[in-house]
Amino acid sequence: MPQQEKVQLKNCAMGLLSTGTYSILEEESHIKDVLSRIIVEMIKREWPQHWPDMLKEMEALTSVGEAQTELVMLILLRLAEDVITFRTLPTQRRRDIQQTLTQNMESIFSFLLAILQLHVDEYRKLKRIPGQELQAKAHCRVGVATLNTLAGYIDWVALANITNDNCRLLEMLCLLLSETELQLEAAECLLIAISRKGKLEDRKPLMVLFDDVAMHYILSAAQSADGAAICNKSSPTQPVGAGVVERHYTFLKRLCQVLCALGSQLCSLVGSDVEVEVPVNLSKYTEAFLAFTTHPSQFLRSSTQITWGTLFRHEILSKDPVIIQMTIKYFRATMTNLVKTGFPSSNDSPSCEYSRHDFDSDEDFNSFFNSFRAQQGEVVRNACRIVPLEAFQIAAEWLQYQTSAPIDIGTTVSKTAEGLCSILSPSVVQWDAMTFFTESVVGKIFKNVEDEKLPVDQGIELLQAVLNYNTQDPLILSCVLTNVSVLFPFVTHRPHFLPQVLYKLFASITFEVVEESKAPRTRAVKNIRRHACSSIIKMSRDYPQFILPCFDMMYNHVKKLFSSEALLNMLEKCALMEALVLISNQFKDYNKQKHFLEELMATVVARWTSDEMRRVLWDPALFLDFVGADQLVAEGTEHTTGINRSRLSFCVYTILGVVKRARWPADLEEAKAGGFVVGYSPNGAPIYRNPCSAQVLALLPNLLALIRTHNSLFLPENMCRLSETFSKAYDMIEVEKNMVLGLPQPALDIYDPPVYKTHLERMQGFFCTLYDNCYHILGKAGLSLQQDFYTIEGLAEQIVGSVFVSLDNMPDHRLRTMLRVFLKQLVVSCPQECYNSLLCPLLGPLFAYMLQRLNLRWQIINQRSTVSGEEEEDESCEENQEMLEEQLVRLLTREVLDLLTHACIMKKVPAPAGNKEDVDEEEMMSTESQAVTVSPAQPTGELTELGKCFLKHEDIYMTLLTISFTSLSWKDTSNCHRSASIVCWTLLRQVVGGNLLPEAVTWFYTSVLKGLQMHGQHEICNSALTQLALLMYENLRPRYMELRDVMTQIPDINLEALDQYDQRLLEPSSAQRLGEKKRKDQFKKLIAGAVGKALAQQFKKEVHIRNLPSLFKKPKPEKRDILETSESGALAALFSPVLDDI
Repeated sequence: MPQQEKVQLKNCAMGLLSTGTYSILEEESHIKDVLSRIIVEMIKREWPQHWPDMLKEMEALTSVGEAQTELVMLILLRLAEDVITFRTLPTQRRRDIQQTLTQNMESIFSFLLAILQLHVDEYRKLKRIPGQELQAKAHCRVGVATLNTLAGYIDWVALANITNDNCRLLEMLCLLLSETELQLEAAECLLIAISRKGKLEDRKPLMVLFDDVAMHYILSAAQSADGAAICNKSSPTQPVGAGVVERHYTFLKRLCQVLCALGSQLCSLVGSDVEVEVPVNLSKYTEAFLAFTTHPSQFLRSSTQITWGTLFRHEILSKDPVIIQMTIKYFRATMTNLVKTGFPSSNDSPSCEYSRHDFDSDEDFNSFFNSFRAQQGEVVRNACRIVPLEAFQIAAEWLQYQTSAPIDIGTTVSKTAEGLCSILSPSVVQWDAMTFFTESVVGKIFKNVEDEKLPVDQGIELLQAVLNYNTQDPLILSCVLTNVSVLFPFVTHRPHFLPQVLYKLFASITFEVVEESKAPRTRAVKNIRRHACSSIIKMSRDYPQFILPCFDMMYNHVKKLFSSEALLNMLEKCALMEALVLISNQFKDYNKQKHFLEELMATVVARWTSDEMRRVLWDPALFLDFVGADQLVAEGTEHTTGINRSRLSFCVYTILGVVKRARWPADLEEAKAGGFVVGYSPNGAPIYRNPCSAQVLALLPNLLALIRTHNSLFLPENMCRLSETFSKAYDMIEVEKNMVLGLPQPALDIYDPPVYKTHLERMQGFFCTLYDNCYHILGKAGLSLQQDFYTIEGLAEQIVGSVFVSLDNMPDHRLRTMLRVFLKQLVVSCPQECYNSLLCPLLGPLFAYMLQRLNLRWQIINQRSTVSGEEEEDESCEENQEMLEEQLVRLLTREVLDLLTHACIMKKVPAPAGNKEDVDEEEMMSTESQAVTVSPAQPTGELTELGKCFLKHEDIYMTLLTISFTSLSWKDTSNCHRSASIVCWTLLRQVVGGNLLPEAVTWFYTSVLKGLQMHGQHEICNSALTQLALLMYENLRPRYMELRDVMTQIPDINLEALDQYDQRLLEPSSAQRLGEKKRKDQFKKLIAGAVGKALAQQFKKEVHIRNLPSLFKKPKPEKRDILETSESGALAALFSPVLDDI
C-alpha cells in the first residue's frame, strides 16, 4: 500500500477514535472492540518504525473524553494480548514491538496509574452528588477498563514495574478493594501480581502486603463481601430464592486466591537467601485464612487446602508459635469440613446455597467432595508432624463422642430393613468424617512419636470402646471396622487384646441384616463382609509374626466357617485362606508349611484333579454345559448350574491366593535353617523352593487346559452353542466398558437396595473373572515358584498350546489381559538362562502376530474415518460400539508397546534437577526466537539382556523394529510419542553399523515422516519425531544416498537448502562449525512440508505481516588482525583500553 494511503487510513481511524463513537455508556461494546482491533492491526504493522509517536497520540486521545480513554485502554490491552499472550505475529515483528513496549514500560505504567487515579477520584466524588450518577458511572467504566488493561500487563512485565514507587500500584489495588464496582477487577490484578514467579529478591517487595494497612483493606473487603454474597430472600429488591449474589461471591473467591498466593510467596521467601523475616502480622493473616477455611462455601474451604499444606510442611514456618497454634484450630475446622453436607439438592446446611451456585448436580458435588476430602487428609497428615499428640487427643475425643452418641437415621432411611441409616443419614456422615480424621491422624503418630511417648493406654481404651460398640447398621459398622484396623498397631503393645480384635472381625465376616433372607445382600452388607476379610488379610500381611500365636485358633475358626457351604461366598473363603497362608509363612519350616498347605488345599486339589473336572476343562462343549451357558433360563428362576460356576471359581481363586501369598523367609539364614534353600546359582544367588510348588504344579495341566478351552469358546462352532439367554456372555461387562470409554460410574443409590443381577450379568462376570484369574496365576507362578516353574519340561510348547490357541477369534479386551497380567510378569521374573528356551519361542511369534493384527485393526479404523458421514442410520448405537472398539485397539496397542518396552529397553533414571528459582519474566522478556521448540534430551535407553538376546535373532528383532516404526503413524498420540522418544532409536541404534538393506532404511525413515504427517500437529509428538528423524538422517545419510530421495519427495522442500545441509553433513569440518540448535532449526525447515496440520488449521487463511527494518540489531565488531602492528608498533597496544572492541 502506498505511504499516502497508509497515512490517510491512519488519520481516518484516529478520527473515528476521537469523534466517531457515541458516549461511553451508549456505545455498543462490539463497536468499541472492533474499532480498537483496527488500530491494533495498524500498530502491529507500523509501530514503532513507521509510527514512533503512537503512544503519545494515545495519551493525547485520553484528554478528549471518557469514551476515548476506554478505547485507548482496549487498544493497549489487545496489543499486549496479540504480542505476548497469543503471539500472533512473525518473530521479528513481535520482538520489535515487545522490546519497544518494555523500553517504554515505566512511562506506560505511570500513564495507566494516572488514568486510574484520576477516574477513580472523579467516580468517588460524583457518586455522592445527586443527579451525577451517569457521569460517575462513566468514570467507573474507565476505571474498570484500566484495571483490565493493567491485568494484561502485570502478568509479564518486569517485577520492578509492579513494585515501583514503594509499591504504589499494589497500594492502589488494595484501596480499590473497598469499591464495590471496581473491587473484582482490582482483586484480579492483585492476584496476578502476587502470583508472579521470578527471582526471589525481585519478589521480596511483595511482602509489603503483610503490613497492617494492606492486611486491613483485604480483611475488611472480605468481611463486607461475605455479608453481601448471600442476599436476603425476603428482601423486596430480590426475587424469592435468589440465593448467592454472583459478583460478590466471585470477589470472595478472588480474595481467597489472593491470600493463597500471599501464603505461597511467604513460604518461598522465608528461609531463602533473600533473608525475609517471618511477618509480625502472621497471626492476622492466618486468622483471615482460617475464616475462608471455615466459610460455608465448600469451594472456598477447598481452595485453602494447598496453602495450609505448604505452611505445615515449611521448615521454618511450621516451627513458628503462630502456626503451631493455628494447627490446632485447623484440626477443629477440619472436623466440620470433613462432614459431607451441602448437597445442591438439599437445604440442611448453609453450604447448600453456595453448592447450588458451584455444582450442577449432586453427582458433581459428590465427586468434588471426595477429592476435597483426600486433600484434607494430606494436609492433616502434614499437620500431625507438628503436633502429633494434640492431633491424637482431638481424634480420641471425637471417637469417644461418636461411640456414646445415639444413632440419628435422619429423613432418608434405608429400604433394606426398618431403622437402618442411608449414606446421607446424620450419624453416618459424622461417623464417616470421624473415621477419616482418625485414620489420617493415627497413621502418623507411630511415625512422629517415640515409642516411649506413645499414648498406648489411651489407644487401647479407644480400641476397647470400638470393640464394645455393637450396631446392626452396616454403614456404621463399616466405620467401626476401619477404626479397629487403624487402632490395631496399639495392640502390638498389649498382645492380650488380639483375640478380641479377631473375634470382632470374624463376627463381621458373617454379618447379615436380615437372617435367613432369600433376597440378595445389599451393597452395604457385602462391603462389611469384604471389609472384615480385607482387614484380616492386612493384619496377617503387616503383623504375621505377632498374629502367629493365634494361628491355631484362627485355623479352627476358619474350618468351622467352611463346614457350612452357604455361610460364606467363595471370595470370603479365599480371603480367609490367604490370611492363613500369610501367617503360615512365619512357620519358617518348609515341611511344616508344606503339610499345612496340602491340608488347606486338599478339597480344591481333589475337585480340580477329578476325572469329571478334567473332562469338563478339556472339552469346550462339556464346559459350556457344566457352567450352564448353553441353557435357556427365564429371569426370576433359579439357575441350577450356578453352584458349578461357584465351585470352579473357588478352585481358581484358591490356587491364585496360595501362589500369591506363599513365600520363603526373607532372611537367608532363616531360609537355610527352614529347608527352603536348595542350592545356589552360578552367580552365587540362593535358589529357593516354595512350599506350595508341589500342589500348584500338580494343578497346572488342568489350568492350561482351562485357558485353551476358554480361548476355543470364541471359535464359531462353539459360539453357536450359547443359548439365547447367554448369547452375549463373552461381551465386556458394563463397568469395564465405562472404564475403557472414560465414562463416570453411576452414583450409588442412597437407599442401598438389594443388588439384583440378571443371569446374563452373572455369566459375564463369571467368564471375565475366571479368565483374568487364570492369567494372574500364570503371571505370579514364575515369581512364586521360580526354578520349579521355569524348569517344567516343554513349558514353552505348553503355553503356546494353551495361551496362544485361537487368538484370531479372541476379542481385544481379552488379549489385553493376557499381555498385561501374564506376559509382562513373565518377562520381569524370567531368569536369564531361560531367555532362549522360553521367551524367544513365545514372544517372537506373538509380536509377529500382534503386528499383523494391529495393522489390520488400524486400517479398519482409518477406513471408517474416511467414509464417516456417508451413512447416518442407527447412529448412536453403532457409534458407541465403534468408539469402544477404537479405544480398545488403542489400549491393546499400548499394551503391546508396553510389553516391548519392558522386554527390550532399560531406562536410565535421569538425575534429579537441582532446586531452581522459577524465573518467568526472563523468559517473557527474552528476545530469542521461539519458533523452534528444542526437544528434550534424547533418551538414554539401553537394551536389556533380553533385548540383546532378541538382537541375535534377526527375525524377532526386525519384527520389533517394524512394530515400533509402524506405530508412529497409528492414530494414537501417546503411542507415537513413546515410540519416537524411547523405543525407535534405542532399537535402531543397535543395527546402524550393520548391513541394513537400503529398502529397510528408506522404509524406517518414511515411517517417521508418516508419523509427522499424522501427529505433527501435536507439539510433543512433533518434537520427538523431529528429533528421531534428525538422528536417523545424520547417522544414516552418509551411507545411504536413498534418504536424499525420500527428502526430495517432501512437499515444498527447498532443494538448495537440502544440498547445503547434506554438504555440511558429509564434510565433518563444516558440520562442526554449525551449532546443534541451528542444525535442528535448519532440519525442521527442511521437513516442514511433511508435518500434518490440525483440521482447524488446514484451511486457515494466513495473515502475512512484513518485517520492518530492525531496531535493535547490534553492529558486528570490526575484525582486526591481532598481529597487525598499531601506529605505535608495540604489542602492548593490543591491551590498551582504547581498543576495547577487539
